Amino acid sequence: MKFFKCLGLLSCITLSSLVANAQKTITIREALDQALRNNLQVKQAMYQSSLSAEDVLQAKMALFPSLSGQVQSSKNWGLSFDQTAGSLISNTSVTSAGASLSSSVVLFGGFQKINQISANKYQLLSNESNIEKVKNDLVLSVVTKYLEAITNKDLTTAAQQQVALSKTQLEAQRANYEVGNKTLADLSQAKSQLATDELSLTTAQNSYDLSILDLKQLMEMNPVTDIVLEKPPLPDVEKLVSTYVAEEVYQSAVQKYPDIKVAQLNSMVAKKNIDISKGGFYPQLSVGAGYGTNYSSQAADNQIIGDQIIRTPISFGRQLDRNRNTNIFAQLSIPIFDNYQRNIAVRKAKISYESALNDELLAKNNLNKVVNQAVLDLRTAEKKYYSTEENFKSATDAFEVLKQRYDVGLANAVELSTQQTAMNKAQFDYIQARYDLIFKSKVIDFYLGKPITFN
Repeated sequence: MKFFKCLGLLSCITLSSLVANAQKTITIREALDQALRNNLQVKQAMYQSSLSAEDVLQAKMALFPSLSGQVQSSKNWGLSFDQTAGSLISNTSVTSAGASLSSSVVLFGGFQKINQISANKYQLLSNESNIEKVKNDLVLSVVTKYLEAITNKDLTTAAQQQVALSKTQLEAQRANYEVGNKTLADLSQAKSQLATDELSLTTAQNSYDLSILDLKQLMEMNPVTDIVLEKPPLPDVEKLVSTYVAEEVYQSAVQKYPDIKVAQLNSMVAKKNIDISKGGFYPQLSVGAGYGTNYSSQAADNQIIGDQIIRTPISFGRQLDRNRNTNIFAQLSIPIFDNYQRNIAVRKAKISYESALNDELLAKNNLNKVVNQAVLDLRTAEKKYYSTEENFKSATDAFEVLKQRYDVGLANAVELSTQQTAMNKAQFDYIQARYDLIFKSKVIDFYLGKPITFN
């Protein structure tokens, strides 16, 4: 029996050690770094930016001449005309081969290629700004969930303390009931208060678990990974600045906010697309050159000796030299009528540009609205914090006074339970208001372009 007891104790110690080792402590900085490193939306934005960089290179390379080569070989049977030999061939096989090189370049094409390079550069800048936009949104989401989890953790701790207090009161009521100092109603009220506090604890714990799960998803972390959040050094609430002017915050944010940059650069892309479409109305001038040679097994030199024609096959190397041909060309393509396709393309490009300008205006209006709302929320959060702080102090004092009255028989259990519930709610409201004020302050820093830190 002693052996099995020791074995059981050792197993419990080992299991506890494994659980402790399995837990991973995450700071808010680590959460942000892991989210930025692993988040799929950030990776997708980076892939899109890489594709845009390749589009820029592709547009630049289109300015250079193209060069292509061709090598061919064939074998024919039966009647055919041998272009290289210059004769009609029948009832024999012919082996032929050829090679050619050609190059061409567009000298003028309505500046379409130049404008395409500019459009692709603007698109690259837009996609790079979009990466910053996605990262900014992710940072704000991570900070929100992290502080939400810390808030729910504190609420859970407060709920646990209230459950412990209710259990103590229940034991005291049970002892007093057994000696006849309290009634069954007092005992039932204490049990009801404990059940209410346990329900609050369950709710707080569920909220904490859900916020942890949301945080793991933002970090692309396996949901089964057990993590513990390290509470950051929170700033002194009394020292937080709340006297922001919304217009000043907006004017600062609009200069650097990634959403605005993306919208502005998309407008530039759309404007360049108009120039690209208009380039289709210009003539296109291109020049080129080519070189080629051929070989045929039937090619021969004819020599007349007396009344006979002597055919001497021409060697492969000599044919390649003799059959060389070189050409240069210039081509001017003049657009005359294409079923209004170019006109329609220009009109569509102009509509797209107007749409992009409208999107830019919408982005600025949305930012202005969000900034004004954030400043208003900060002021409201500050007022709510000081109000809940005073309410919690008053509720705590009232509970202590009522408990003293209850202990000497001057108050009943219903009054004590009601006041305890009020104190619990006041404490929960105070905890939430404190974190809400801190978060609202950091949101303003976010729009001002300041890094979100808690040091």
